[in-house]
Amino acid sequence: MATATSAFAETTITIATVNNGDMIRMQGLADEFTASHPDIKLEWVTLEENVLRQRVTQDIAAKGGQFDVMTIGTYEVPIWGAQDWLVSLNDLPAAWDADDILPAIRDGLTVEGELYAAPFYGESSMVMYRKDLMEKAGLEMPEAPTWDQIKDAAAAMTDKDNEVYGICLRGKAGWGENMALLTAMGNSFGARTFDESWTAQYDSEEWATTVNFYVDLLNGYGPPGASTNGFNENLSLFQQGKCGMWIDATVAASFVTNPKDSTVADQVGFALAPDNGLGKRGNWLWAWSLAIPAGSDATEEAKEFITWATSKEYTALVASKEGWANVPPGTRSSLYQNTEYAKVPFAAMTLNSINAADPTDPAVEPVPYTGVQFVAIPEWAGIGTQVGQEISAALAGQQSVEEALEKAQALTTDEMEAAGY
Repeated sequence: MATATSAFAETTITIATVNNGDMIRMQGLADEFTASHPDIKLEWVTLEENVLRQRVTQDIAAKGGQFDVMTIGTYEVPIWGAQDWLVSLNDLPAAWDADDILPAIRDGLTVEGELYAAPFYGESSMVMYRKDLMEKAGLEMPEAPTWDQIKDAAAAMTDKDNEVYGICLRGKAGWGENMALLTAMGNSFGARTFDESWTAQYDSEEWATTVNFYVDLLNGYGPPGASTNGFNENLSLFQQGKCGMWIDATVAASFVTNPKDSTVADQVGFALAPDNGLGKRGNWLWAWSLAIPAGSDATEEAKEFITWATSKEYTALVASKEGWANVPPGTRSSLYQNTEYAKVPFAAMTLNSINAADPTDPAVEPVPYTGVQFVAIPEWAGIGTQVGQEISAALAGQQSVEEALEKAQALTTDEMEAAGY
């Protein structure tokens, strides 16, 4: 009888997550959770970033109830939380220690005092580069480089005959793929997505300068097919020794320095995201976080899982299995006070990059929106993806930068007028 009762009481929670290395590691360690929670069964839906966003957005907007835990980001949480689409996590156990979450990360996941998602890892962006190739080129990477210094280094490190490319950057279309890079990059060039009257700015000189620089940089010194490369594709290229530099998420640092996966693990250096002397760096602020959609019928079990996966104990578990360099970064103050973690070569640079990004003041000129590499309005997912497609097409040589930005301006204006701005 006991067996039948426990089987009957078992609850399955379905977790939608992104196919990034830290999330895949979490799945591998999830037996530790189920061992201590025998009444909870985990079902995973692991998706590529753009597909994940599409699936969870469709499900939550339709109140579909497919998922009990969703992996969502700093863009979605405030918008969905304000619409009562997410369950508040203010009642997670005191031992979980909400006050330990880095203020920059916690603020982005909170609406009117309610925490609507628990950060699994936090990130900014930075330069990862090959120290050996820099030395061979007779160059030194400054801790805080300019975009011109990046371009000079990319030119010096490129050796196409041996399939070594000076720079790898996101080219794959998507508001969270190429547009994350380009919007943050645009900030450092003095560009902004909208002016204070919500008028689209893609027809500005600053955007033309940004996108021409980006296209010239990748076409001159980037890998073939750059317009189809996102985070995972560039990570693979860098690990194979094919990128002299890669400007991307700080969370990638543990993967490019892991000798199990990276052929250049002992040759990686780090620098802040580049600037143009205008007072803004091209770095972003993001957290992949775990949230519970309001349609879940397993809210308490979902909270149990989220508490485990985002806890200090989970961090210690990863450290014991994989080493401190591989723990999920960027969420807790206590991690950066840990003397063991302080020895990790990219720890300080990650924290400095996160703290340097200000979502409330992202651009050189004043803006009406919040967000560094995105605009925190519901329309941005559609606008950013469409603009990303136009710029990706320009990178692939299917149209000029001028044509791409003309289309970007027109479609953004149409979307914003339709939305009543």
